[in-house]
Amino acid sequence: MPTFGIQGLDVSGHQPSVDWQQQWNMGARFAYVKATEGNYYTNPSYGSQYQGARNVGMIRGAYHFAIPNWSSGADQARYFVQNGGGWSGDGYTMPPVLDFEFNPYEGRTINGFYFGNTCYNMSPAQLQTWVRDFGNTVQSLTGRLPVIYTNTSWWNQCLGNPAGFGDYPLWIAAYPDAPTNNAGPVPTASWGTYSIWQYSSTGPFAGDSNVWNGDYAGLKAFATSGVPPAAVKAIDAFRASMPSLGAPTSTIICGLRDGGCFRGYEAGIVMWSPTAGAQPSLAGPIRDAWARKGYENGQMGYPVSGVICGLKNGGCFQNYQGGSIMWSPSTGAALVPFGAIREHWAAQGYENGGLGYPLSDQVCGLKSGGCFQLFQAGSVLWSPATGARLVKPGPVMEAWGRAGYENGLLGYPNAEANCTSSFCTQNFSGGVVAWTPTSGAWPVFMGMGETWKASRTKGEPIGFPVAGEVCGLRGGGCYQLFQGGALLFSPATGAHTLTGRILDYWQKSGFENGRLGYPAGPASCGAVQTECRQAFEKGVVGYSAATAPETVAAGPMAAGWERLGWGAGSLGYPTSGQYCGLKDGGCFQMFAKGALMYSPATGAQPSLLGPIRDLWQKTGFENGSLGYPASDVICGLVDGGCFQNYSSGTVMWSAGSGANAVMFGPVRDAWVSTGFEGGKLGYPVSGQICGLRNNGCFQNFAKGTVMYSPATGAQALTSTPIRERWGASGYESGSLGYPTSGTICGLRNDGCFQNFEKGTVMWSSASGAHLIVPGPIQQSWAGQGFEAGALGYPTSSQTCTADRSSCSQTFQGGSITWTTAGGARTTLR
Repeated sequence: MPTFGIQGLDVSGHQPSVDWQQQWNMGARFAYVKATEGNYYTNPSYGSQYQGARNVGMIRGAYHFAIPNWSSGADQARYFVQNGGGWSGDGYTMPPVLDFEFNPYEGRTINGFYFGNTCYNMSPAQLQTWVRDFGNTVQSLTGRLPVIYTNTSWWNQCLGNPAGFGDYPLWIAAYPDAPTNNAGPVPTASWGTYSIWQYSSTGPFAGDSNVWNGDYAGLKAFATSGVPPAAVKAIDAFRASMPSLGAPTSTIICGLRDGGCFRGYEAGIVMWSPTAGAQPSLAGPIRDAWARKGYENGQMGYPVSGVICGLKNGGCFQNYQGGSIMWSPSTGAALVPFGAIREHWAAQGYENGGLGYPLSDQVCGLKSGGCFQLFQAGSVLWSPATGARLVKPGPVMEAWGRAGYENGLLGYPNAEANCTSSFCTQNFSGGVVAWTPTSGAWPVFMGMGETWKASRTKGEPIGFPVAGEVCGLRGGGCYQLFQGGALLFSPATGAHTLTGRILDYWQKSGFENGRLGYPAGPASCGAVQTECRQAFEKGVVGYSAATAPETVAAGPMAAGWERLGWGAGSLGYPTSGQYCGLKDGGCFQMFAKGALMYSPATGAQPSLLGPIRDLWQKTGFENGSLGYPASDVICGLVDGGCFQNYSSGTVMWSAGSGANAVMFGPVRDAWVSTGFEGGKLGYPVSGQICGLRNNGCFQNFAKGTVMYSPATGAQALTSTPIRERWGASGYESGSLGYPTSGTICGLRNDGCFQNFEKGTVMWSSASGAHLIVPGPIQQSWAGQGFEAGALGYPTSSQTCTADRSSCSQTFQGGSITWTTAGGARTTLR
């Protein structure tokens, strides 16, 4: 019993009662049942035998015993098909069989018919024609050419070992004397091998014992499909065009994927499918690689070209429906299926490009649906998100491997490597790998990688990584060292670089656990790194060429420095730390161009070096009369002036007036009512001076004075002649006292007046400034229309006798004289 293939049996009317279940249990999986002989006999047990084999699960078929000299091949074919020799592609029906062998009735005459010699008294040509007549008729009736059952010696003797029958499957009968797997020779002109071998007529199975020359899947395929004429024509034509294939070693076997067929030859096989046509699969490494992936059932499908050689380094290739198989002596054979990896390889110039030949088949099923393939120049990785990218052998690939390849934090490459003689970088979906000859190759993961790339783009001196990422810091933080500094990350602050003097300062401050915490933003530096600032969780560090790094505490102080333009602004860079414990919970910090002052009430405000700060200093800083600064220094006023508000007032400055404070209160209100520095009074030229009579105060301005007392309020003296006349009278301590109104102009002839506690000073350019005191003369003058009447403006002040029994005052239009006896009399000129 052969030790290969699938066991089966064939029976006839000589075995009317077969125990089919027993045959199945013994290993039989197919059976042929004799249906007819000549056109005069049908097997009376055919129906039960045929159905019995099927009932236990066998694949079964029918055979016809030919008596070629009895009637034509077509006549016996029709008889056979009409009496059980049909076929359907249900997967359980074997193709019909023509049993063509020794004449069992050699030399006999039965019922008047002489059966002839062993060759039926027919010539080889007649027998060949008879077989084709039978076969063509069966094919036309069933759709399949029949299997030819014969033995080699009889076939060669009676038919002359003809060619041209290779499209008929061969069932060879040969009974060896001892157990063997060798069926002996087949009729070589038409066949190179057999499909079925009848190896015994004496067991182990009922009837005759047989073996299918293949596996069970092949047997099922044999039962399922016939041989399409197009396949026969195409395979024969290809064989004729390629004599080097040698002699056939099998029949045409169909039932393959997509309706395909194949036929074996000494040098390989010819594959055929309706879409791919007929192409060779020659014995050798390319065929072995195709077989390794499942022949036509694998990802490559059917071949669509022959093997083409003459490539670089003696290489060859063959194209398939699903791609190509490449081979070279040094790399072996590997599959390159259609898809993104093949397109990437093709874009590089196939085997002539930078990737060279493939070293492995494409392997898929990686993380996120990815694939990879090895080439001479490295590995090409693909994922739906990143596309196909090359990772070359060397330190970058080794670092990626240490990180877990595509399964690690780096994931898939999403760009090609960027390399020079001094460095190499490659981006991955989860970071970047960087290498230099001195630092080696290290991964920089995710956000840290993006931060590092951005810092290099900006020209920051961070350099390349010199170590891997270290995590487990406070708050889930990580750090990584670089040639020129470090990268720090925390979930709360993100990833930021630290370099140079700021890095040194941060380290001395206690790293991330110190008073600064993690960096919270990138460094902002000048073109030559001589001026930098960087935000941290607890403040902003800044330095310049002239100043050491210092911290401006997070909160109002840092916000104030930012508002003023950081180091490039009005304050410059810090020159000290922050000092607190001042009045009302205040703090200050010195800068190159002044100080930043803070109190809860005023916020953080600058005190810039210059006359305004000098004045504030003279008043006692925040402890003095002005208190804390409450605004920036604002310039661009009249005559190039500036001002700054404080808790208790405003300091005004101009080149002509210097710096002077105007304190909040009635004096300032009066000044404001005149239009600030652009009004009648102009800039202050002194501070506010108090301690006058009746608790009065005054302040001089460029164009006048503001006088104040609790009884009179604050009044502005803006007319120089009136002010001088008031001054000549002794100011607030003199005869007039404090002003009770402002200077009022727009009178007749552009005159002005101002009221005081004890009188009024009238002025015009023609009359000068003179006093009108309350009394009968003032009343008489008023009764005559003041300065608009006939008298006009006073030209002198009132004079009286020592006993004050009479007084007089001259006016432009006359005079008024008053006596105790006669009252006031007017004398007009």
